[in-house]
Amino acid sequence: MTKVDFYTGSQDKLRTACQLSHKAIQNGVRTVISTHDAATIDALDKLLWHYPATAFIPHCRSDTAEAVQMSVVLSHGSDKFPHHDLLISLHNECMPFFSRFERVIEIIGHDAEDSRLGRERFKFYRDRGYELRHIDLANTDSPQN
Repeated sequence: MTKVDFYTGSQDKLRTACQLSHKAIQNGVRTVISTHDAATIDALDKLLWHYPATAFIPHCRSDTAEAVQMSVVLSHGSDKFPHHDLLISLHNECMPFFSRFERVIEIIGHDAEDSRLGRERFKFYRDRGYELRHIDLANTDSPQN
């Protein structure tokens, strides 16, 4: 069954997604980062080319031929993925395809509305019996994977 991790208190959800995908790569875990809009994909694409500061995270969009070989895949508006190890979801609701993944990460910011929506997603997963873990980023120096 899919394991779900909630990372709350993120100062910058895109940077947190980059940090978590970097840690996943270091652990040999392939990652899909799924967002609700093309603008967020564009922003992530740019950020991943410069993260970490001394390197970059190899990545591509899910609709390219290279996606099958890439460790980090960016997706928007698709439910077809080249692998199903880890899903980093930047959506405001639970995506219908989340259960295809071994692990899901939900990133929650400081905004009151984002927190409320995060609680709704937490309840959704909990009520269906998924294994949940909570990591409060306000109490750590960097995301753990």
